[in-house]
Amino acid sequence: MQDERIRGAVLKVALGFSMEEVTEEYGMEDGELKLVKRKETKKDVPPDLRAVKFLMEEEDVASLSDEQLMAERARLLRELSKEGAQEEV
Repeated sequence: MQDERIRGAVLKVALGFSMEEVTEEYGMEDGELKLVKRKETKKDVPPDLRAVKFLMEEEDVASLSDEQLMAERARLLRELSKEGAQEEV
């Protein structure tokens, strides 16, 4: 259950979301604390690429098709060969 809540929170951050923020100021009037000013702001939080990357890394490999696995294998081999070439320089 806790894992699902965490995954849901990471997904929310990965997709981006909107939130409302309320700021209130209080002051003393006639010896009592009263609301002087209230400001409501809507904020848009953009998608976070680190959260997207995290979700993609956590994807279950068993759910990939044979074609997807072969494409991922080829990509990883290309990345490894690039790193090897850079180390030689």
